[in-house]
Amino acid sequence: MTQTNPQTTSQTITLQVEGFGEITAHTGERLVLALERGGVDILHRCGGVARCTTCRVSFQEGEPDAMTLAEYDKLTEKELLGQARLSCQIECAPGMRLTPLQTASSTGLEPGKAPAATIEPEPRWTTRPGASTEG
Repeated sequence: MTQTNPQTTSQTITLQVEGFGEITAHTGERLVLALERGGVDILHRCGGVARCTTCRVSFQEGEPDAMTLAEYDKLTEKELLGQARLSCQIECAPGMRLTPLQTASSTGLEPGKAPAATIEPEPRWTTRPGASTEG
C-alpha cells in the first residue's frame, strides 16, 4: 500500500475530538501529530513507533479499516485490540470523531519524544478486526 505524504496532501479536514472540539488536520497526516498540533496533549512516550500504547484513542465514528501490523501486534499483546487504536499508526481521514484516552494532563506524564512526520516503523498494512468488508 502506498503511504501518503502529509507534506504533499492539500485537503484540509476537520476532526471531532471529544473534550477538545474540532481540530484541523490534513488527509493522510499522522493522527498523533494532528492531535498535538490541534492542542491535544496526547501522550506518545515511545516517540510514535507503536511500542507503548500511550497514544491510544477510541473512535465514535470514522475508524479506519486499515491497521498497521505493528499496531495490531501491540494492541494484541496489551489485550487492547477492539478497544482502542494507536494514533501514531493512523492517517487522518474525513469523518473521524474520536476520544483521546491518555493525555499529559490526565496522567501527569510527559508526552514523550516527538513522532516523525510519517508512520514508523515502515507500515505493513492489514485490516482491523471487525472492519466492514462490504463495498
